[in-house]
Amino acid sequence: MFRSMRRSRQALTAEQTEQILKRNTSGVLAVRGDEGWPYAVPLSYVYTEGRIYFHCAKAGHKLDAIAREERVSFCVIDRDEIVPEKYTTYFRSAIVFGRAQVVEDEAERRAALSAIAAKYAPGDPEGREKEAADSLSRVCLLRLTPEHMSGKEAIELVRAREKGTAPTG
Repeated sequence: MFRSMRRSRQALTAEQTEQILKRNTSGVLAVRGDEGWPYAVPLSYVYTEGRIYFHCAKAGHKLDAIAREERVSFCVIDRDEIVPEKYTTYFRSAIVFGRAQVVEDEAERRAALSAIAAKYAPGDPEGREKEAADSLSRVCLLRLTPEHMSGKEAIELVRAREKGTAPTG
C-alpha cells in the first residue's frame, strides 16, 4: 500500500523515526482540502503512546477536511543544514501516514492535552495542569493514528554515522 523508499540506504530505523517525532515540536499536517486541493498546515504536536496529538480551534479548514477524509500525512523536519560549498543539505526528516480523528473520549482528551502541556511547559507542572484544565472545553483535540512511518536522512549523514564521524558544513 505504501511505497518503499527508493534510496533505502538513507532510510532511518523505526526507532530513529520515533525519536524524531519525540524530540521535535512542530510539523506539517497535510489533508485533502476544499474541492480536493491539498492543504498543509504547520502545527505543534506531541507524540505519545504511538500516536500524535494536536490541539486546535473547534472549527476550521483542517477539521472540515478531516471530517471529509480522515487519511492524512504529517511531516517533521529534524535537521536542515545548508552546505553551500558542497551544493547540498544535510537533512533528516520523518513522515507519518495515518488517520486523523477528533478525540471525543473525555479521559483521552485530558491525557492528550496534559501531554501537550507537559511537552511545551516542562518546568511548570502546576501551571500547565491548570492551563490544560482551563482550556479543555475551548479546544478540539485531534489524534493521528499512524499506519505507516518512515524517516530519511542525507547520504552524508549515513556515511558519517557508518564511519563514526560527524559531518561539518
